[in-house]
Amino acid sequence: MGEIEGSYRVLQTPGTRLGAQFNAGISTLEPGQSLSANMATGAKSHGRGLQIRVLGLDDSQEFFDIEVWLEPTKPIIKQVRRPTNTLFRLSVKFFPPDPGQLQEEYTRYLFSLQMKRDLMEGRLTCTENTGALLASHLVQSEIGDYDDMADRDFLRVNKLLPYQDRVLEKILDLHRRHMGQTPAESDFQVLEIARKLEMYGVRFHPAADREGTKINLAVAHMGLQVFQGNTKINTFNWSKIRKLSFKRKRFLIKLHPEVHGPHQDTLEFLMASRDQCKIFWKNCVEHHSFFRLFDQPQPKSKAILFTRGSSFRYSGRTQKQLVEYVRDSGAKRTPYQSEGKIAFLFCHHIFSLQLCGFDTKCPLLPQRYPTDKAYFIAKEILTTERTYLKDLEVITVWFRSAVIKENAMPEGLMTLLFSNIDPIYEFHRGFLKEIDQRLALWEGRSNAHVKGDYQRIGDVMLRNMSALKEFTSYLQKHDEVLTELEKATKRLKKLETVYKEFELQKVCYLPLNTFLLKPIQRLMHYKLILERLCKHYSPAHRDHDDLADIAAQLQSSLIRLENFQKLTELQRDLIGIENLTTPGREFIREGCLYKLTKKGLQQRMFFLFSDMLLYTSKGVTATNQFKVHGQLPLHGMIESENEWSVPHCFTIYSAQRTIVVAASSKVEMGKWIEDLNMAIDMAKKSQEKSNIFLDAGLGDRSSDEVSLEQESEDDMHSSRTSLDKQTHHRANTTMHVCWHRNTSVSMSDHSLAVENQLSGYLLRKFKNSNGWQKLWVVFTNFCLFFYKTHQDDFPLASLPLLGYTVCTPEESDSIHKEYVFKLQFKSHVYFFRAESEYTFERSALMSCSSAAVF
Repeated sequence: MGEIEGSYRVLQTPGTRLGAQFNAGISTLEPGQSLSANMATGAKSHGRGLQIRVLGLDDSQEFFDIEVWLEPTKPIIKQVRRPTNTLFRLSVKFFPPDPGQLQEEYTRYLFSLQMKRDLMEGRLTCTENTGALLASHLVQSEIGDYDDMADRDFLRVNKLLPYQDRVLEKILDLHRRHMGQTPAESDFQVLEIARKLEMYGVRFHPAADREGTKINLAVAHMGLQVFQGNTKINTFNWSKIRKLSFKRKRFLIKLHPEVHGPHQDTLEFLMASRDQCKIFWKNCVEHHSFFRLFDQPQPKSKAILFTRGSSFRYSGRTQKQLVEYVRDSGAKRTPYQSEGKIAFLFCHHIFSLQLCGFDTKCPLLPQRYPTDKAYFIAKEILTTERTYLKDLEVITVWFRSAVIKENAMPEGLMTLLFSNIDPIYEFHRGFLKEIDQRLALWEGRSNAHVKGDYQRIGDVMLRNMSALKEFTSYLQKHDEVLTELEKATKRLKKLETVYKEFELQKVCYLPLNTFLLKPIQRLMHYKLILERLCKHYSPAHRDHDDLADIAAQLQSSLIRLENFQKLTELQRDLIGIENLTTPGREFIREGCLYKLTKKGLQQRMFFLFSDMLLYTSKGVTATNQFKVHGQLPLHGMIESENEWSVPHCFTIYSAQRTIVVAASSKVEMGKWIEDLNMAIDMAKKSQEKSNIFLDAGLGDRSSDEVSLEQESEDDMHSSRTSLDKQTHHRANTTMHVCWHRNTSVSMSDHSLAVENQLSGYLLRKFKNSNGWQKLWVVFTNFCLFFYKTHQDDFPLASLPLLGYTVCTPEESDSIHKEYVFKLQFKSHVYFFRAESEYTFERSALMSCSSAAVF
């Protein structure tokens, strides 16, 4: 892995793709010691073993078992005080003047990751145009050629610049120009731009001059630099420096007499402490040796009895030695291998390791998880409970705050809504805490000596499910709550405005009334999870019985409420239809079909209900609503059939007119014909006749319909403006996804998706990226929502799954990791890696349940 120098300076944070928190630390090995030398399995033990983990700049982790070598002249307690499973981070140590000349592609890649981190943290200061150019090359390196959706998704999750939102369009425009540029070429461009910047490789050490003026000292390949703020005010080249030393908090630079004359040959700077002074002095010694010496310095022998001053010496190879070695060996630039192997030339010497400390709560640390399947089922309960509680907070905290601030909701409705959901929220807060404590015992994170009695979850579930019975009456009021809220928003303009504005907030990542259904949906989740738990143990396991009774009572209520929620959602998204929530109407299927008009086949969005069929076109409005073009009652309609030679084309015969439509595939056509004929048959048998008649203004509007090409251009313009700036999360509704991906989804699919919801940490990788990013992922409503951690209030980005295919990676994908599944839609490819076989199977299954609906 390379040599760890005996430097006591605080090392720098490398690029941490998994979102790890910065925790500065120091190196622990003495000068001349080599990590690679100490990793040998058969090494003689002079002390005790220590397992360390090294986190690379690309966030890959490697484990090493090393011997802790003890110095006979030092107290043992000062040498062995690091906990087991210690985590180090790889970081750039020496910044060569031209990193583009580094021989190994992987070394250049790691340098580009360091530039990425410096850019994001504001260390690599530059103009906004230069920052945007650097960011565009980093995007090209990570995800390949420009794709608007993939670019925006990547940049929502990855903040490359502190001012990224201001220059987002500039980054996208520049990325378009890098078409065909390989990741290696992109890394080279990043280094070429970065090395010309004044702040390239600069690491500030705060100090003060003799007058007390605050300045910053830095060391680079050419010598020492002095900054006032971010402005460089002086440079002392190595050739001008005679000696570097420190006395307590004073850092001294002794110059050659010809530089400042015999009376001004020593400059003095005051630093905050002796330790910081020593850190900077050692940093200078290392840089001087690495960049100036020809031969590798030999470590100085240590005095056994008496020592005076510091014996620190740099003991690694110098830059000139490495350059000569490359020349003599004729090393060629070859592609790197990705199995955590760092390029052997520069990486052994210009990177260093940083101790991050030990934190059991850090999501990066691999736990020694139990292998019992029941444990993973219990963990699924915990992770989904965390998401569920956050969803309840959308109503109990965020929406409540919005309506109170504007005094927008009548007192009676406030009482009905919050007195119904507040007790449920409080119950689940306690439930989550209890589950979290049980998992902590199970994993051994606390009271690790306890075994057996706490390695189960059934008792916790049984106790709380029994208590949940008390909330049955609250759950049964959800029907009334949804109805009254819908009536009030139609009646009160102020409430309607607050409602719509709240749905535009990032925290409201689903339609608002969807969150009101979560308590009943959660009950169904408990039932399904416990069924899996019972199968794992035995059919007679008692945990399931009481919950099954409650779930059965509310099953029909949930179906009715889901239908009502879907109708109210469509009511807001469709222009030209009133009273969509008419009692007795059921939603059946929505999706994209191509309708035959005078101008040929035109893309339309169809909505099938139990009493009628609507078809619409996508309007270019601030809220991306769909405009109704036709309304066909099912009463009097005859069954559809495929009678055309055109692929996937079929006819719909209504009482008033006949329309011809085409689906995107044979499977899609089959779904539409089956559901349409079923709905027609149900309408015939129904005793009720539809009161919906054709609106005179809703005839066949073929002559007014815009062309498909113009409509697509308007769609793109609308997506860039209103969709991303105002209603970006509304693009995740099934209506918009079906439109863009030429697919459809039915109410039965919705019911299946409600049952299959999941939360937890996954590693995500883009098709052309080299590293994995750890994200908290929530699967709900046919969509993956990505968060940095489970504590975040709103998602950073989302990935609708309708139309995607799910499979395991192919050989050509070069993914040599366990528990990885692949999601693909056309050229969009994502890889997700789970922590265990159970999580992998559950995640892949959940994705399949959504992606396969096409």
